[in-house]
Amino acid sequence: MINKKTTSLGASVKQESVVSRVIERIKEALMEKELQPGDYLPTETELTASLGVSKTSLREAIKMLQALGIVEVRRGHGTKIREHFGGNIIDPLVFQLIIASGQTQDIIDFRILFEPAYSLMAMNRTNQTDIDRIAATIDDLESAIQSNRQTAREDLAFHLEILRSTHNPLVIRVGETIMELFKVSIGYTIRHHPEIALRDHKRIFEAFREKNEERLTEALLQSFEGWKLGLTLAKENLLEDVLDSRCIRGNRGILGCTFIKKIFEDFICVGNGDSQ
Repeated sequence: MINKKTTSLGASVKQESVVSRVIERIKEALMEKELQPGDYLPTETELTASLGVSKTSLREAIKMLQALGIVEVRRGHGTKIREHFGGNIIDPLVFQLIIASGQTQDIIDFRILFEPAYSLMAMNRTNQTDIDRIAATIDDLESAIQSNRQTAREDLAFHLEILRSTHNPLVIRVGETIMELFKVSIGYTIRHHPEIALRDHKRIFEAFREKNEERLTEALLQSFEGWKLGLTLAKENLLEDVLDSRCIRGNRGILGCTFIKKIFEDFICVGNGDSQ
């Protein structure tokens, strides 16, 4: 039986920002538990009447909510609040975090704050199934390294399995999003220094499995050192490639390229918070 809500979602919406206000009103209804995951929204006729908006504005708002993964439109039934997030969803938080993470040190601080916290939570909530899944990611990474096909995917799988061992849907959802920030730097590290990543994963896992909080924290902090180097080198390598290609294409002289390199080096220092 389809669970239809009788709530009208409240007062009419002001005209200056119709679509955003419709979205805001639905968000408020979710927060105030007027709507629950799995519920259907009132009909289009009911919503346009109660919110005082046109069908065009309402449909645009629904399309935006659908793109964000908040609702799904079911023909013949109506618009339903999602119960789970699928994989093919636009995640605005990813873009917000990427835009906000302009400085290398910002990303470093963020990970040092977040990863030990969820890892310790996971350590205290983990079960044998979780342990087996985490162990499998280490085996997969080792196998990938032996055949020289290791990527950020194999590395991140380890961290994601620990994250999922928290069994907390909010922590998992936010953590999966945050991991997007680390893909490039982890990818660089795993390509150029795979043995370091494998060693770090084994140290973290050993402490995690033994439920040794002190050793786990220490292993995580040690692992960040190699990653921080990869973060810096990935940034340097990308800019170096750009600068070299421009020098070659522009047929610049040695002095010209040296000047550009000096600007590049200063930029890297500022990005890492090392400016004097």
